[in-house]
Amino acid sequence: MNNLRLYARYAGISIRGQMQYRASFVMMSLGQLAITGVEFLGIWALFQRFGSLRGWTLPEVALLYGLVNVAFALADAFGRGFDLFEQMIRLGDFDRLLLRPRGTAFQVAARELTLMRVGRLLQGLAVLGWGAARLGVAWTAPKIILALAAILGGACMFFGLFVLQAVLTFWTVEGLEIMNTVTYGGTETAQYPLPIYQDWFRRFFTWVVPLACVNYLPAQAILGRPDPLGAPPALQWAAPAVGLAFMLLCLQTWKLGVRHYRSTGS
Repeated sequence: MNNLRLYARYAGISIRGQMQYRASFVMMSLGQLAITGVEFLGIWALFQRFGSLRGWTLPEVALLYGLVNVAFALADAFGRGFDLFEQMIRLGDFDRLLLRPRGTAFQVAARELTLMRVGRLLQGLAVLGWGAARLGVAWTAPKIILALAAILGGACMFFGLFVLQAVLTFWTVEGLEIMNTVTYGGTETAQYPLPIYQDWFRRFFTWVVPLACVNYLPAQAILGRPDPLGAPPALQWAAPAVGLAFMLLCLQTWKLGVRHYRSTGS
């Protein structure tokens, strides 16, 4: 509870700082909304031209799109400190965190809460709501809980990727752009059904980066359709928990990075 109160104070400071320039906040939020909106217009144009994609209709893909974008918006807002961590390593500011009586991962996570991600969040929620309304699925309590679990599991998985990106900077100092292929690129990947990709690609985003576990598999269970890749129904319902396990594993690697840290010498 003490950590939660402290995090709330950190978040309050970050929010007050961002709201000092409210016009800038509104414009950046609208920019996020417009950019992600254009992405979905591209998907809509694809389905207007071809009708379906490997048997998937536009509302079904909208479900995938909404789940992954809401999850990513939450992770990006709460994990922004890890995304910017390279600056602390390069300038030696990480030394101050080591002197404080709190965990370093907690301090980095609480460093910034990025409010402008609300644009992507609202756009993802709008697409998710539209797709859910058009699907004709009976939204029973278990399916609603599964959808919420998929969002939470996806947010945990992306948060873990941001932590892993920060861990690598203990060795590289500069952030590696290749990590964007599994964060921002992973978001783009999960907007489409997994069977359209090559086998090696599907395996990577299932067993290495468990993106399919927090998006495609629970979406299959919500839709009530058999998985052409052979995943049993029980796995589809339990899959979102993999996102939490992945985040906890990434937080363990954080400890390895902290032990490797040697400061800047300045």
